[in-house]
Amino acid sequence: MKKIKVLCVPSDRTGVSFFRSTKPHIHLEKNYPDEFHIDIDYEPQLDNDEWLKQYDIIHYHRTLGQYEHMEALLKRLDNLNIVSIMDLDDYWSPGPHHPAYLLIKNTGLDKLILNNIKLAKNVTTTTKLFVDEISKHNKNVYVLPNAVDATEKQFISNPEPSNRVRIAFLGGSSHLKDLEALKGVAGRVASEGLLDKVQFVLCGFDLRGTMTIIDEKTGEQKQRPIQPHESVWYEYEKIFTDNYAIVSPEYKEFLLKFKNEDYPNVTNEPYRRVWTKPISTYASNYNLFDISLAPIEENIFNQVKSQLKVVEAGFHKKALIAQNFGPYQIDLKNAYQFGGGWDSAGNGILIDTHKNHKDWAKFIIKLVKEPQLITQLSNNLYETVKNTYSLDKVTETRRNLYHKLIADK
Repeated sequence: MKKIKVLCVPSDRTGVSFFRSTKPHIHLEKNYPDEFHIDIDYEPQLDNDEWLKQYDIIHYHRTLGQYEHMEALLKRLDNLNIVSIMDLDDYWSPGPHHPAYLLIKNTGLDKLILNNIKLAKNVTTTTKLFVDEISKHNKNVYVLPNAVDATEKQFISNPEPSNRVRIAFLGGSSHLKDLEALKGVAGRVASEGLLDKVQFVLCGFDLRGTMTIIDEKTGEQKQRPIQPHESVWYEYEKIFTDNYAIVSPEYKEFLLKFKNEDYPNVTNEPYRRVWTKPISTYASNYNLFDISLAPIEENIFNQVKSQLKVVEAGFHKKALIAQNFGPYQIDLKNAYQFGGGWDSAGNGILIDTHKNHKDWAKFIIKLVKEPQLITQLSNNLYETVKNTYSLDKVTETRRNLYHKLIADK
């Protein structure tokens, strides 16, 4: 049987393409070496038809070269009998609270991505929720969820021992509005007399990067290095430390020096800052905590995000407290029942947005006081995700889809 030759064109070398492009296609060839040959190329020869026609499928994330050339390029690929697949993992137009909002609006990137969706011959995405949204513009949409390779070192659970219950947020720099749901939580836990039993952990702390200054009149953009007190991570940290009220004056002084160093005996402090790690090792941070927090603001951008936090927490056997919205409603079964009951088959705790002001703290305190529930939730979540979101399972789905698209062309 002739192998299906696939060209994978990632959108970046270190970010989203790890989950959506490079890792899945490497695994496809690894699992089905007699059926697929994969080339990963960041700068493909898109103007060379002789070079392109060696491929049966071209998979690209968001765009394949310049946006303005996409319509003509996709027609050429059709004429060469090449199946093209666009992948999209995020909604094309983030709301005003997203740090990239002004940049995207000023450049018209949201309109360019939407046009690419309309032009695409096939689209893959992360969830059925996002399929429903994309289908308004393109009917050929398929779910290939984010998945975990359970043999990859960063996803092998090896928790660091601790006498404290560790509560964490592990995420990127675009979640300030989401994390506002947690304001006051650290203070309420402290008021319960639990500071010696808990540790709040903030993973991904990062002061690199620049600040973009946009002239509202001319649209001119200028950049300068970001200062520590301008960083979103500084704002995150104030939330996780109750504006540094839960740490000692000495520890506060150390933290505000913003040095990438560990504080002495940091494992026995009520707060821990964990600096950013590369995409290839970041998930090892799950070994530093017991409860993962996933608050999100209710908007269309967040509604169609992937449930990656559910998947990662499940494979690492962590308890998850998440917003009762969007991606977290796909797989999570709320252990807390209306009226105060507890469902032992539940695999997470879901927080209604209108109860943000009280329920995040309420359920963190409950789990700290009843740690056996952490184990119950963790094990149930692992059972939920271990098969459905294993990279082997999703790779099998990808294999079947690619065969179908080849057969239908």
